[in-house]
Amino acid sequence: MRAWGYILGLGTVAAGLGMVVNSFGEGAQAQTKAQATAAGPAAPAKPGRTGAPAASVYDITLTRIDGRPLPLSAFRGQVMLVVNTASKCGFTPQYEGLVKLQERYAGRGFTVIGIPSADFGGQEFGSNSEIRQFCETRFGVNFPMTERLRVTGDEANPFHRHARAALARNNVPQWNFHKFLVDREGRVIAGFGSRVDPLSPELARAIDAALGS
Repeated sequence: MRAWGYILGLGTVAAGLGMVVNSFGEGAQAQTKAQATAAGPAAPAKPGRTGAPAASVYDITLTRIDGRPLPLSAFRGQVMLVVNTASKCGFTPQYEGLVKLQERYAGRGFTVIGIPSADFGGQEFGSNSEIRQFCETRFGVNFPMTERLRVTGDEANPFHRHARAALARNNVPQWNFHKFLVDREGRVIAGFGSRVDPLSPELARAIDAALGS
């Protein structure tokens, strides 16, 4: 009988300990829940230079060279030619052709967008003000220009990350003045290497087709 009573006593102690442990766990969970409630809902992830590419070109907002926002949705329904530019490159004279493209096609719903970058050989000025002055005084640039941005790698700007995901070929710039053509539906439909001159028949045919002529 003593042994039986001893066993019953141990069972009572174990049950008591279980209640204490369970109570502690519930208390900890309640405290964590209360802290989360007090802190409010988790803040949404802020858009950055890395991460998944944008679902649409029209979801992308860049920054103009003068600091103002440049939402690509502002060009909805237009054809865009997005070019990573540089001021000290052997291809820099292509600015002349890009200006002529803007003049030739702007009235039909077309725009060039320049994205200055120093990704290749560091061939771009260090400040946006220097880039802007160079483009305006040397070439009379008449199309939107963004701030200086990365166009390759994990730190590439949102447009170039999107283009990389959208195209199977010519989807990453290999040098300055790589050109991406975006159609009226906001789809990146073609990429053209640096050696494709802005006034080349190849590019003219692609632009005309995208414009629907």
